[in-house]
Amino acid sequence: MTETLTKLETADFINRSFRPLPRSYGDALIEAAKADERIVALCADLVPPTETDRFRDELPERFHNVGIAEANMIGMAGGMARSGEIPFCHSFCAFITKRVLDQITMQAAYPNLPVKIVGFLPGVATLLGVSHQAIEDVAALRAVPNMAIFEPSGPEYHAAVVRMALDWDGPAYLRMKRPGTAPPPFEPQSLEIGRGVIRRDGGNLTIISAGLCVTEALKASDTLSSEGIEAGVVDMASLKPIDEALIIERAKSTGAIVTAENHNIIGGLGSAVAEVLADAGIGLPFRRVGVRDRFCEGGTTPYLMNKFGLDAQAIAEAARDVVKRKG
Repeated sequence: MTETLTKLETADFINRSFRPLPRSYGDALIEAAKADERIVALCADLVPPTETDRFRDELPERFHNVGIAEANMIGMAGGMARSGEIPFCHSFCAFITKRVLDQITMQAAYPNLPVKIVGFLPGVATLLGVSHQAIEDVAALRAVPNMAIFEPSGPEYHAAVVRMALDWDGPAYLRMKRPGTAPPPFEPQSLEIGRGVIRRDGGNLTIISAGLCVTEALKASDTLSSEGIEAGVVDMASLKPIDEALIIERAKSTGAIVTAENHNIIGGLGSAVAEVLADAGIGLPFRRVGVRDRFCEGGTTPYLMNKFGLDAQAIAEAARDVVKRKG
């Protein structure tokens, strides 16, 4: 009897372990598509990892798996957009940006077409190493005119970034991360184009973060609070256009800023915030937390974020430094 129960318990554990994860992005996309017949989905042979399998199954006449051909996919999307459709193109971040920058520029951004580029596996968050890691994608696409860039911090914001992409009159890049495990129940949250979200207030400094680093910034804020340092945390999901007014207001009210991003410190969120401050003539203690201009090996996300200085510990250390320099 005990042996039988053990086998049943083992089978139940296996079933629960391999149960498909919730597809918060994929569900949001198909709900948007059911409400707007112009929306079509394209995928470069990465259907389950980009959460487009439900779209494929429920709206097959509006789904196109183009194979391992991201450049061709963007070209197709440009033609579809010129024909009145709204194409959402899917692949991994590294493949859908770096491999096809010319196609994105000339066939989507230059004609300012509503081509929505959706990348998964942002930054260092992959076991697959350098070939699959996108640590320069934000820098590249920030420099492309007409392009918007959105990076949600969790599944509660996935539906919001789909709506933002649709509201943006032109090409948009969505930098997505699938949860590694089933997330706890959540209420969908709203976002606005060009607006940051204050996730926590604090008067000693401000941590401006995006994507995976938002959770780490909140953890760092907890640690700092226990030391008597009150750190505000801003979720800057809209990387371009960025919330210049909020950056300036937080700089003036707290007098010190740390940025935290799952990306190279060159050209990403940290650079964008520094540009806003420099243009406004604001000088203050400032630190960038991110990949420090180097390539990264593959590994688990917590391991990589710790090794390359993107986690709560690194953010808290940078915060202590700017507060000390602030005096």
